[in-house]
Amino acid sequence: MIECPQCGIMNEDDVKNCGRCRVNMYWAFQHYEDLAAIRARNKLIPRPETPPFLSETSQRIDKGPVVGWLHSTIKKFGFKGAGKKVSTIAE
Repeated sequence: MIECPQCGIMNEDDVKNCGRCRVNMYWAFQHYEDLAAIRARNKLIPRPETPPFLSETSQRIDKGPVVGWLHSTIKKFGFKGAGKKVSTIAE
């Protein structure tokens, strides 16, 4: 289980988006501290509500055709490594 940096809910290790706030978990682990600092500097709430249309769209995508590939990639590389550029050509 892994805690969402935006809303604090616990999620399965291989989810694409948080089950509550729907933030992209890979993105959140890469950039959330920067976003939180920007919010603090601008005196904005630290954990904003996710708009309903974004939650609904995100949930539909989670059930789409590439969800299996995404889950296996996250399991293999983790959130912090899933987006790194990997060469498949030997140097």
